[in-house]
Amino acid sequence: MEDGRSGLPRPPRRVPAGVGTLTQLEAPSRPAGATPPPRGPWIFGRILAGLLVLIVIVAAGAGAGWFIRQESLRINTDEVLESVGPSVVRVLATTCGSSGEASGVLIDNGRILTATSAVENPRSIVVVAPDGRIRRANLLSTSADGVAVLQSIGFDGAPLHLPATDPEPKAERALVGYTAAGKEVINAIGSAADPTALGEVMNAAKLGGPVVDKSGGLIGLVVGRTVQAGTVVGLDKLRGYVAPAPTGLTVAAVGTCAQSKGPQAAIAPVLQVANTPLAVEVQKLLGSYLTLENRQDFAALRPLYSPRFARNLSEEQDRAKHLTSYFFGPKLTDLAADGSYARMSYNVLFAPTATGAAGQNCSRLDTKFELVRSKGKLVIDRTSPMTAAVPCDS
Repeated sequence: MEDGRSGLPRPPRRVPAGVGTLTQLEAPSRPAGATPPPRGPWIFGRILAGLLVLIVIVAAGAGAGWFIRQESLRINTDEVLESVGPSVVRVLATTCGSSGEASGVLIDNGRILTATSAVENPRSIVVVAPDGRIRRANLLSTSADGVAVLQSIGFDGAPLHLPATDPEPKAERALVGYTAAGKEVINAIGSAADPTALGEVMNAAKLGGPVVDKSGGLIGLVVGRTVQAGTVVGLDKLRGYVAPAPTGLTVAAVGTCAQSKGPQAAIAPVLQVANTPLAVEVQKLLGSYLTLENRQDFAALRPLYSPRFARNLSEEQDRAKHLTSYFFGPKLTDLAADGSYARMSYNVLFAPTATGAAGQNCSRLDTKFELVRSKGKLVIDRTSPMTAAVPCDS
């Protein structure tokens, strides 16, 4: 052949039957050896897993215990106020130099604890219950740290009791007392270990207010000459003051000054008539009249009187009539459509030795104020009683 090969081409090489193609060939397997024994349990892993479970259980239990403890230390102020509210009173006094206003708490047999700063050298004292009842009270004794003990006459409220054991330092506490307007309120004040600054919740009328625990137990009393100087007298001291044979108290002296004062905060009659512009104008006039009488600023009262009324009541006569008086609890009960008269009921506190007192120290008055306009402003032209005065505690 021309390509230099001789003879016929060779036949294709035969592949023995049953032999797979190259792509089907498998790698040779290693010689079989002895089967390894099964792996035993991992002891350390089991221990670790058990330890982790135990930690989770302990942590969960500790968390639940912490939560339960925190709940046991918390105070529900709404529930506490409902429980102790009837035992907390408002204290009002005319004195020879004290503030004349505080809160107080009934302890037993009509005895009431309050702040000395409100009732030192008193001419007259009353306590006002949350339901509005008024009862006369006498100052029995005081302590060096500012606690005063009063004896109320005829007050039959439920007393607060002192716990047998000292409170938990981290347990929350609350202060119950009155606003200057006479509303009973409660404020959380933290715990003994983490107290809230009293200045954040105080006003002068809350001095003398009880500090209570979550069960309504009496565990302290807030006292002080001023709001800024307010402090809590603790349970250990109070136990001595309320004991059947009290310790740490000194018999208090009664005031003998000829002219005494009550609280000095501004007051305004409660409207029991329609809230009209005329009613608001009369409310402002009579509120100013009572406030200035309480402050015994008789010169400032003159512009509230008509020329005729001013002629009939001199400044000296006005002072002589109100040397020891304090007005509180006013209500505007009637008003003429043309503003010619207004009717107001209110209480007046005075010394039992005052002219016409007849041994009493508080009366409820119902007075008609005849009004006129002078230089465009309503002023008082005349006053007259609508009913006879009755004792406040009747």
